[in-house]
Parts: sequence; structure tokens; C-alpha cells
Amino acid sequence: MILILADIILIIHFFYILFVVLGQCLIVMGGLRGWEWIRNRSFRSIHLAAIGLVVVLSWIGKPCPLTVLEVSLRKSAGQPVHMDSFIEYWLNRFIYYDFPEWVFLTVYTIFGLIVLASWIWITPDYSKQKKSADK
Repeated sequence: MILILADIILIIHFFYILFVVLGQCLIVMGGLRGWEWIRNRSFRSIHLAAIGLVVVLSWIGKPCPLTVLEVSLRKSAGQPVHMDSFIEYWLNRFIYYDFPEWVFLTVYTIFGLIVLASWIWITPDYSKQKKSADK
């Protein structure tokens, strides 16, 4: 059961990364193509907060809480970290890389700045949320 929980955390981690990266691609593409839904303030706020958390954790030298939880679950189950199950094998190939910390810090910071710049360039629509809140 603990290994299943560790795999679930790994899947959540994968979708978190997918949301941040794919979300940014869609924001830029939608800004260029005039898609209105990418201006949704809730979506954009959650997206900015998601990458913001990654950047802040990197700058203060703290590991990702999802990684810490997954590793803890695997260790408590007596499993070597990042080995064995099919899901773990393939998702780890996607998520974890062996680079120096400064590489991750730089990449996360640059990506965070891109997300912030797109917030300014492709601004969220505040008027629709205010109108629906007034009703």
C-alpha cells in the first residue's frame, strides 16, 4: 500500500510539471492566437503560483515536498529510492535528472521569469471575474 501511495505522489508530481510547462506553452500560443480562455484569472494565478513555489524552493535550497514525500514513502516501505515499479521507472526518467543544483536554479528562475513576463504580456482578464462576482 505504501508503494502505491509513493506511485500516486510520483504521478501527481508528473502532472504538476506538465501543468506548469504545458500551461505556459498554451498561454503563449493562446496569446498569439487570441484564445480568451487563457486569460482566465484563476487559471493564470494558479499557474503563476505553481512555478513561483518551485522558484522560491530552489532559491532557499529546499527540496520539492512531493519528492521528499515520495522518497520517504519508498524508504518506509524498504524500497530503494527511484527503482522498480513500471510507473516509477518511466516517470523518474521524465522528472529526475542528474545535474548540479545551479542548473536547476537557473532553469527554474528563467522559466519563472517567462511565466511572469507572460502575465504582463498576456494579461489575465479581470473584468469577467468582477462581473460574475457582482451577480
